[in-house]
Amino acid sequence: MYKIFFRLVFRRMDPERAHHLAFRWIRLAARIPVLRTFAAAALAPRHRELRTEAFGLRMHGPFGLAAGFDKNAVAIDGMAMLGFDHIEIGTVTGEPQPGNPRTRLFRLVADRALINRMGFNNEGSAAVAARLAARRPVFRTTVGVNIGKTKVVPESEATGDYVLSTERLAGHADYLVVNVSSPNTPGLRSLQAVDQLRPLLTAVREAADRTVTHRRVPLLVKIAPDLADEDIDAVADLAVELGLDGIIATNTTIAREGLGLRSDPAQVAETGGLSGAPLKARSLEVLRRLYARVGDRITLVGVGGIENAEDAWQRILAGATLVQGYSAFIYEGPFWSRAIHKGLAARLAVSPYATLAEAVGADTRKVTA
Repeated sequence: MYKIFFRLVFRRMDPERAHHLAFRWIRLAARIPVLRTFAAAALAPRHRELRTEAFGLRMHGPFGLAAGFDKNAVAIDGMAMLGFDHIEIGTVTGEPQPGNPRTRLFRLVADRALINRMGFNNEGSAAVAARLAARRPVFRTTVGVNIGKTKVVPESEATGDYVLSTERLAGHADYLVVNVSSPNTPGLRSLQAVDQLRPLLTAVREAADRTVTHRRVPLLVKIAPDLADEDIDAVADLAVELGLDGIIATNTTIAREGLGLRSDPAQVAETGGLSGAPLKARSLEVLRRLYARVGDRITLVGVGGIENAEDAWQRILAGATLVQGYSAFIYEGPFWSRAIHKGLAARLAVSPYATLAEAVGADTRKVTA
């Protein structure tokens, strides 16, 4: 039914307008107790065998919503109602900003992909922190906060901008993500260079520890799929050196490999980050390389091109403790998370592994043994 609705209604709408419309429906459903209870029972059944622990946090399962869908923390309960085991909000910047001019979101339906150049449109760290502080959770879920650089802040002052967001948001985050990998903020990706990334992550870690004294907020970094292999290795080594809790692999790509011939050439030529099915192979490759480098010393989160349970299972076998999705949600609809959980439980049941934790990295270990 959703796919018919998508074809007849959403596909004909501007993608950003369709996103906001669906978002309003999700938020509304989460506010109505009867509807919320019914939806959660139908869309978010729990599989005990999928329970997951990552960087000291216990979750119902390994599958979460990637950053970018809920930029301002307005629908956490709504997304938990749909079955996501963790919700990563943001990207949130130090100061509010409108993002890039519209039109800035494009569907490549034939390739099950999206191109976006949203540009971190969000209400800013102060507003999001206030919303999180006032939140009264309906569902127990893990909330990650993804932070990025305000566009007007010069690169030379980027660390201070990240620290500002950290000071405001760390106390409300179950985990914190430093995003230095979006292609839609000028100069942002240069912060992935180790000589710039080391002082940035060190400052954010110190700010989080200074701000939140009663617990240690897990800190992760999100990297691009377009990094050269030696740069991936350098980031992995830095993460181990600094004692980071995790690496998220990967963000969107500026490459256009993997696109089919059916997509509109004009849309393929749009600037921005490509996400969805065409990103699958490279994201998996980056994940395997990271796990071969860091092993179990750091938690890895696999994201990029995950469409179904088999994709999620392959990320786990490659080394991901957690997996995330976003783009396929647009094409699959509200039963997507349920299908992935059901498929993961089925694959675990017929595998040689007693728990998901045993499966993490199993295939990569075989290759590198």
